[in-house]
Amino acid sequence: MEIKWEYTRKRSEFGRPYSFSDLPGEVTVDIPPDPSLADDFIPQDPVDVAVQEGPVMAVHEVNTERVQATSRGVNHVEGGWPKHVDPRNTDMTTRFREEVERDETYIRAILRLSTLMEHCIRQNNAIDIYEEYFEEDEEEEEEQEEIPSAKTISVLRDPNLVRRMATHLSWHPDACKELAVAYCSLDFQDKRRDMSFDSYIWDLENPYKPELTLMLSSPVVTLEYNPKDWHHVLGGCYNGQIVYWDTRKGGLTIEVTPVELSHRDPVYGAIWLPSRTGTECFSASTDGQVLWWDIRNLSHPSERLILDITREDQLKNALGAISLDFSLSMPTKFLVGTEQGSIINCNRDAKTPPEKIANVFSGHIGAVYAVARNPFFPKVFLSVGDWTARIWSEEILDSSSIMETKYHTSYLMDGCWSPVKPAVFFTARSDGILDVWDFLFHQKDPSLSLKVSNESLLSLCPQDNGRIIGCGTKQGTVTLLEISSGLCTLRKNEKSLTSTMFEREARREKVLQDKQRELQVRQQLLAQAKKEEKEDPQETFEQVRTDFFSIITTERQRRRQGESEE
Repeated sequence: MEIKWEYTRKRSEFGRPYSFSDLPGEVTVDIPPDPSLADDFIPQDPVDVAVQEGPVMAVHEVNTERVQATSRGVNHVEGGWPKHVDPRNTDMTTRFREEVERDETYIRAILRLSTLMEHCIRQNNAIDIYEEYFEEDEEEEEEQEEIPSAKTISVLRDPNLVRRMATHLSWHPDACKELAVAYCSLDFQDKRRDMSFDSYIWDLENPYKPELTLMLSSPVVTLEYNPKDWHHVLGGCYNGQIVYWDTRKGGLTIEVTPVELSHRDPVYGAIWLPSRTGTECFSASTDGQVLWWDIRNLSHPSERLILDITREDQLKNALGAISLDFSLSMPTKFLVGTEQGSIINCNRDAKTPPEKIANVFSGHIGAVYAVARNPFFPKVFLSVGDWTARIWSEEILDSSSIMETKYHTSYLMDGCWSPVKPAVFFTARSDGILDVWDFLFHQKDPSLSLKVSNESLLSLCPQDNGRIIGCGTKQGTVTLLEISSGLCTLRKNEKSLTSTMFEREARREKVLQDKQRELQVRQQLLAQAKKEEKEDPQETFEQVRTDFFSIITTERQRRRQGESEE
């Protein structure tokens, strides 16, 4: 049965003229403001959207129509030719061209144009009127005049009533349109009711609702997009398991590692490895192990390394890993930050497990919450722990950093390098302040300090262009900040100047270490000399006398044995 609607109207009302009248304004609805809703308001900048009214066409052709005046009349020209002239007929086009060229108006126009062009050519040969003079000086003045700043462009809040920590952030490799946020409570024995285990993927164009919910049985501490296959997301769980999702198939996990072969503590680092298949990864945990996996078969790890700096390969002596870093420029090496304040430089290509622990750097009092290699100089890396951030060089093997920040009153919780400027890095503090450091210009104080939140900042992650950086807090709020162009634009010769600075500081540190060794040797010699001076002369004489007679006795016995043999 079809459903039909019938509309009726009087015949006299068809075609009835409109009668407009001027009436005063009338309030139809009045909604008073509600101050309680101000906490849920999220400012969004920018709020303007560009719209192109013209249709987007793949192929478009336009045949122009113009009027050409000659001494013999007026010709309507389409596409440059009159209607009676066929452009495909060479004879007709030649006759038409000759007829136009004989016209006096055409000749005068050509002569006038030739004179003008000759004058322009002569002027351009004398001086380039389009040349930009003092362009570099203007750019330097603009850079010097610009004050470092940052503004909030969006805020992502945990949609659950029971707030959790935003422990890790990961940008989508394709134009950074999406952001994966790992939500987990790291407080000891936190068993609050109705606490969700889900993490989310956010679309920046819709900051009010997650784009995808990643569901699992244990909360994830870390999340990472696969740079080779953007649909795969790797996660390290609080219970030690490794999971991965395929975003094309929804928020359910594809495969999970077995509990008995996984880590025993929370996984604080899980990173994809470059491979032909794009399915290999490795993870680190506070249980003191580094495990390698292949997502095609997560039933068991493909390789295992125990972080035992005594090189005895004993799990009871292992140091707990709380941060992990891997750089594509050094595919066989990776850095591990430990709870005990040490940084372990590992080499996967070594033959035996003890040899895989190449170097150990010690300098932090507390746990190393972040470690990252410089994207321009891989042998230089950054570490964040206790109250300072330190810069190290692999060439200095005596556990001494080449540069460091001042000691802050609050703890530093995370840090990372800028992907576009070699001397700029970011640090997150427990008092909710984000510091932007540019060691090429200021080493004592940060170039920019911004109060992001009243809660502690736990995680940082900048986009590939270095302009937008995400800051995760203890209450699960992720604030996206856009920093000024001076802090995300590579200046002229900045890379070479930064390299010179790192090399200078490395040489200075080597000289200081050599001086320290000389002082230690000198102190040992002085202590030994003082000890010899304090000895009793009579005792020394008796010791020398005893040694002398023992030598004579030994020599007599040797001679007697020789005579008896003869």
